[in-house]
Amino acid sequence: MTAVNHQFRLAARPVGAPKASDWKYGSEPVGEPKDGEVLLKVLYVSLDPAMRGWMNDAKSYIAPVAIGEVMRALAIGEVVESKHPNFAKGDHVSGLLGVQEYAVVAGAQVNKVDARFAPLPAFLGTLGMPGVTAYFGLLDAGKLQAGDTVVVSGAAGAVGSVVGQIAKLKGARVIGIAGGADKCRTLTDELGFDAAIDYKAEDVKAALARLCPNGINVFFDNVGGDILEAALANLARGARIVICGAISQYNNTTPIKGPANYLSLLVNRATMTGIVVGDYVPRWGEAVRDLAGWVASGQLKRREDVVEGLETFPQTFMKLFSGENNGKLVLKVA
Repeated sequence: MTAVNHQFRLAARPVGAPKASDWKYGSEPVGEPKDGEVLLKVLYVSLDPAMRGWMNDAKSYIAPVAIGEVMRALAIGEVVESKHPNFAKGDHVSGLLGVQEYAVVAGAQVNKVDARFAPLPAFLGTLGMPGVTAYFGLLDAGKLQAGDTVVVSGAAGAVGSVVGQIAKLKGARVIGIAGGADKCRTLTDELGFDAAIDYKAEDVKAALARLCPNGINVFFDNVGGDILEAALANLARGARIVICGAISQYNNTTPIKGPANYLSLLVNRATMTGIVVGDYVPRWGEAVRDLAGWVASGQLKRREDVVEGLETFPQTFMKLFSGENNGKLVLKVA
């Protein structure tokens, strides 16, 4: 192709909150696929808190993005040219395509998605990585049981909103923690949560004690910090804490704040377990089958916050940390 591929490459390791100069916006000729590869036009890019961790040069569950490398991101693309037998021009696929307009990737690294079944951004949210994370994080790591009291932090986000809805489907009582009256109303009025706590306007620890008089059975944490502390102070015996993320800590310039009252785990015979969705790739289809069925029946509601324009990536990405997004944050590229 003679087309130009615009893209964002990592230019510097952020200190604290990322800034626009931590990426370099540039262009290069669109590449040609080799045998076993496909050339994709990127349509939608998923913006996820995990991307902030990928920018650090630190040991993690995945290698960091290298300086000069295209910024890693999940995305949906359309096949422009295929040299892989399983893909044809016009197919839609998902995978780690990066923050760019075109990508050449091995066919083995992407999966087909069907735009006839759901809008393409849904495959980056409820029917993609966030939804699958919620599914296995709650049901496998969290060992949810009917009648449990479930508390979800970051409850209006891509993962938290699905966690709460699945918990309700499975017969649990669900309290969500979110920032702002509008998000809290969304949780109770649209998504069916039993109650919501506005961490910007309420004492979270006191609210949890009031709303969970018998303690918390499952705490699904996307936030960390003070909210994790508050949950630890309100555990039921045998509670399960699922650590999915700690967005309150990602831009720290000081050491990460861990729980001071971790002995609550001992007192309450509780467990704290991390969830990384990549561990569940062999069972991915199981989750998507159930999630898709719940969406089709109207039992599970999708929420996508779509922003247009590849060039807006740095500012749009930071909406994740200011709490401006409401639902799964997606960048529309083409």
